[in-house]
Amino acid sequence: MKKLSVKARHSILSIVLPIIAILAFLGVWQGASQQIQTNIGNLPGPVEVLNAFKGLMSEFSNQREAAKAFYANLPEGSTAIFSAPPTFIDQILTSLKTVLTACLISSMIAIPVGLLCGLSPNFYRALNPLIQIFKPISPLAWLPIVSLLVASLYVHPIEGLSKSFVISAITVAMCTIWPTLINTMVGVGQISQDFMNVSKVLNLSWYTHLTKIVLPAIIPMVFTGLRLSVGVGWMVLIAAEMLAQNPGLGKFVWDEFQNGSSLSTSRIFVAVITIGLIGFALDRIMLMLQRRFSWDKSLATR
Repeated sequence: MKKLSVKARHSILSIVLPIIAILAFLGVWQGASQQIQTNIGNLPGPVEVLNAFKGLMSEFSNQREAAKAFYANLPEGSTAIFSAPPTFIDQILTSLKTVLTACLISSMIAIPVGLLCGLSPNFYRALNPLIQIFKPISPLAWLPIVSLLVASLYVHPIEGLSKSFVISAITVAMCTIWPTLINTMVGVGQISQDFMNVSKVLNLSWYTHLTKIVLPAIIPMVFTGLRLSVGVGWMVLIAAEMLAQNPGLGKFVWDEFQNGSSLSTSRIFVAVITIGLIGFALDRIMLMLQRRFSWDKSLATR
């Protein structure tokens, strides 16, 4: 019998081992759910959580059907809008919209500031103390301040950008800015001196030096920072939504916790698993983008 190649064995193990680990986890979870009692009954097991997920999908489907029926029965020329509480899927989309908006805001600030800090020693000396002071502050500590500022300055909300959404997005952005900023700054500092010497010999303009030497060289580190920012932002988002009451997954978890029924516990488990799966998917997407656009493939291997 022909032996499998090392690559084939590695591919098989990379599929089989995670499946074994997941099945073992589900088995332990199911066993523990029969033994652990809470004040509202047994801890939900995988079966109960799966049924809760099916129920949430049914709610989403029923609401879509109700919306179709509503618009089908509208009189000609009517501008009435179907209104209903957000479903689980709606809240997932809101959370994704919030975290992507936050990462966009933070990237627009972090990359230029990181470039300036990396290129200008004086700029770095000026900003480094502020960066080191603000970097360790929990984003949840910023939430009351952000809430006050948004309430005072954002007096006339734009359609689709509620105050709670803006508060959540800004709070998350204040957390996601640091990985991208620091990685951009470090990336500039790691540019080969040979490249810098070539730029001087050719007497390149500031703009040409930036676009032809600096930016291509720092792409791997920038993508590493962006990948870290998205992951951190997704973790922080849930807590921010709980406190800001932005209608996303964080608010869903909080509302179900406040409800306090046995079904609510199963729904919270659905939300927790969904949060983990989406976080994993976001990381894989950022990894694919990093592999696609970065010339240094060694930074995008995992």
